[in-house]
Amino acid sequence: MRIVVISDTHGSFRSLESVFKRNFDADMFIHLGDGEKDLDRFILQNPEYTSRIIHVAGNCDYGSLSPEFTEITVAHGHRIFASHGHIFGVKSGLERIKSAARVKGCDIVLYGHTHVRYEKFEDGLYILNPGSAGAPHDGKPPSFGTISIEEAGILLNTADV
Repeated sequence: MRIVVISDTHGSFRSLESVFKRNFDADMFIHLGDGEKDLDRFILQNPEYTSRIIHVAGNCDYGSLSPEFTEITVAHGHRIFASHGHIFGVKSGLERIKSAARVKGCDIVLYGHTHVRYEKFEDGLYILNPGSAGAPHDGKPPSFGTISIEEAGILLNTADV
Protein backbone atom coordinates (compact mmCIF):
# COMPACT_ATOMS: atom_id res chain seq x y z
CA MET A 1 0.00 0.00 0.00
CA ARG A 2 1.30 3.45 -0.91
CA ILE A 3 -0.01 6.60 0.75
CA VAL A 4 0.84 10.16 -0.28
CA VAL A 5 0.81 12.75 2.51
CA ILE A 6 0.69 16.50 1.89
CA SER A 7 0.29 19.46 4.20
CA ASP A 8 0.39 23.23 4.43
CA THR A 9 -0.22 24.07 0.78
CA HIS A 10 -1.40 27.57 1.81
CA GLY A 11 -2.76 28.55 -1.60
CA SER A 12 -0.17 26.71 -3.67
CA PHE A 13 -2.68 24.86 -5.81
CA ARG A 14 -0.06 24.03 -8.42
CA SER A 15 2.07 22.21 -5.86
CA LEU A 16 -0.90 20.20 -4.63
CA GLU A 17 -1.99 19.37 -8.15
CA SER A 18 1.55 18.35 -9.13
CA VAL A 19 1.89 15.97 -6.18
CA PHE A 20 -1.49 14.34 -6.80
CA LYS A 21 -1.03 13.99 -10.57
CA ARG A 22 2.55 12.64 -10.27
CA ASN A 23 1.30 10.06 -7.78
CA PHE A 24 -2.05 9.31 -9.42
CA ASP A 25 -1.65 5.58 -8.73
CA ALA A 26 -1.33 5.94 -4.93
CA ASP A 27 -3.81 3.97 -2.87
CA MET A 28 -4.60 6.91 -0.61
CA PHE A 29 -3.93 10.65 -0.28
CA ILE A 30 -3.94 12.40 3.08
CA HIS A 31 -4.00 16.21 3.36
CA LEU A 32 -3.03 17.39 6.83
CA GLY A 33 -4.60 20.84 6.66
CA ASP A 34 -3.87 24.47 5.91
CA GLY A 35 -4.89 24.16 2.32
CA GLU A 36 -8.45 22.91 2.37
CA LYS A 37 -9.49 25.40 -0.33
CA ASP A 38 -6.70 24.07 -2.57
CA LEU A 39 -7.90 20.53 -1.93
CA ASP A 40 -11.55 21.43 -2.57
CA ARG A 41 -10.58 23.02 -5.89
CA PHE A 42 -8.58 19.92 -6.88
CA ILE A 43 -11.47 17.59 -6.00
CA LEU A 44 -13.92 19.68 -8.03
CA GLN A 45 -11.62 19.45 -11.04
CA ASN A 46 -10.65 15.80 -10.47
CA PRO A 47 -13.58 13.98 -8.83
CA GLU A 48 -12.07 10.57 -9.66
CA TYR A 49 -9.66 11.07 -6.72
CA THR A 50 -12.40 11.74 -4.15
CA SER A 51 -12.72 8.23 -2.74
CA ARG A 52 -8.97 8.06 -2.06
CA ILE A 53 -8.62 11.40 -0.24
CA ILE A 54 -8.73 11.90 3.52
CA HIS A 55 -8.18 15.30 5.08
CA VAL A 56 -8.18 17.12 8.38
CA ALA A 57 -8.54 20.80 9.19
CA GLY A 58 -5.58 23.02 9.93
CA ASN A 59 -5.50 26.17 12.02
CA CYS A 60 -5.74 28.31 8.85
CA ASP A 61 -8.69 26.41 7.36
CA TYR A 62 -11.17 28.95 8.67
CA GLY A 63 -14.76 27.74 8.83
CA SER A 64 -13.82 24.16 8.00
CA LEU A 65 -16.23 21.37 8.88
CA SER A 66 -13.43 18.80 8.64
CA PRO A 67 -12.23 17.01 11.79
CA GLU A 68 -9.06 18.17 13.56
CA PHE A 69 -7.79 14.59 13.65
CA THR A 70 -8.77 11.19 12.34
CA GLU A 71 -7.75 7.56 12.66
CA ILE A 72 -7.48 5.25 9.67
CA THR A 73 -6.97 1.49 9.58
CA VAL A 74 -4.72 0.54 6.68
CA ALA A 75 -2.89 -2.53 5.38
CA HIS A 76 -1.53 -5.29 7.60
CA GLY A 77 -3.36 -4.06 10.69
CA HIS A 78 -1.54 -0.73 10.94
CA ARG A 79 -3.44 2.33 12.10
CA ILE A 80 -2.76 5.95 11.19
CA PHE A 81 -3.40 8.93 13.47
CA ALA A 82 -3.54 12.08 11.30
CA SER A 83 -3.79 15.67 12.51
CA HIS A 84 -2.57 19.07 11.43
CA GLY A 85 -0.96 19.09 14.85
CA HIS A 86 -1.75 22.56 16.17
CA ILE A 87 -4.22 21.20 18.76
CA PHE A 88 -1.43 18.95 20.08
CA GLY A 89 1.21 21.68 20.30
CA VAL A 90 3.60 20.01 17.85
CA LYS A 91 5.74 23.14 17.59
CA SER A 92 6.70 22.52 21.24
CA GLY A 93 7.22 18.76 20.99
CA LEU A 94 5.56 15.54 19.91
CA GLU A 95 4.62 13.95 23.24
CA ARG A 96 0.96 15.03 23.15
CA ILE A 97 0.31 13.81 19.61
CA LYS A 98 2.18 10.55 20.28
CA SER A 99 0.09 10.00 23.38
CA ALA A 100 -3.14 10.68 21.48
CA ALA A 101 -2.09 8.18 18.79
CA ARG A 102 -1.37 5.50 21.38
CA VAL A 103 -4.77 6.05 23.05
CA LYS A 104 -6.41 5.43 19.66
CA GLY A 105 -4.30 2.31 19.02
CA CYS A 106 -2.32 3.85 16.16
CA ASP A 107 1.28 3.08 15.24
CA ILE A 108 1.69 5.70 12.48
CA VAL A 109 1.52 9.41 13.37
CA LEU A 110 1.08 12.12 10.72
CA TYR A 111 1.20 15.84 11.41
CA GLY A 112 1.95 19.16 9.73
CA HIS A 113 1.82 22.72 11.09
CA THR A 114 5.58 23.18 11.59
CA HIS A 115 6.35 23.35 7.84
CA VAL A 116 9.46 21.26 8.60
CA ARG A 117 10.05 17.74 7.25
CA TYR A 118 10.36 14.99 9.85
CA GLU A 119 10.45 11.23 9.48
CA LYS A 120 11.42 8.91 12.28
CA PHE A 121 10.64 5.67 14.06
CA GLU A 122 10.65 6.36 17.78
CA ASP A 123 8.98 4.91 20.84
CA GLY A 124 7.30 2.25 18.70
CA LEU A 125 5.69 4.83 16.41
CA TYR A 126 6.33 5.73 12.78
CA ILE A 127 6.18 9.54 12.70
CA LEU A 128 5.96 11.66 9.54
CA ASN A 129 5.64 15.36 8.90
CA PRO A 130 5.72 15.86 5.11
CA GLY A 131 6.86 19.46 5.50
CA SER A 132 5.06 22.11 3.53
CA ALA A 133 4.06 21.93 -0.12
CA GLY A 134 3.50 25.69 -0.17
CA ALA A 135 5.68 27.50 2.37
CA PRO A 136 8.53 25.43 3.85
CA HIS A 137 10.31 26.73 6.95
CA ASP A 138 13.33 24.42 6.83
CA GLY A 139 15.33 26.03 4.01
CA LYS A 140 14.45 23.14 1.71
CA PRO A 141 12.15 23.09 -1.34
CA PRO A 142 8.40 22.49 -0.92
CA SER A 143 7.78 18.86 -0.05
CA PHE A 144 5.36 15.99 0.50
CA GLY A 145 5.63 12.56 2.09
CA THR A 146 4.99 8.96 1.21
CA ILE A 147 4.28 5.90 3.31
CA SER A 148 4.83 2.42 1.93
CA ILE A 149 3.19 -0.32 3.96
CA GLU A 150 4.13 -3.89 3.16
CA GLU A 151 3.92 -7.09 5.14
CA ALA A 152 7.67 -6.76 5.80
CA GLY A 153 7.31 -3.28 7.32
CA ILE A 154 6.76 0.45 6.86
CA LEU A 155 8.90 2.95 4.98
CA LEU A 156 8.47 6.71 5.45
CA ASN A 157 9.93 9.20 2.99
CA THR A 158 9.81 12.88 2.13
CA ALA A 159 10.45 14.29 -1.34
CA ASP A 160 10.57 17.63 -3.09
CA VAL A 161 7.39 18.75 -4.81
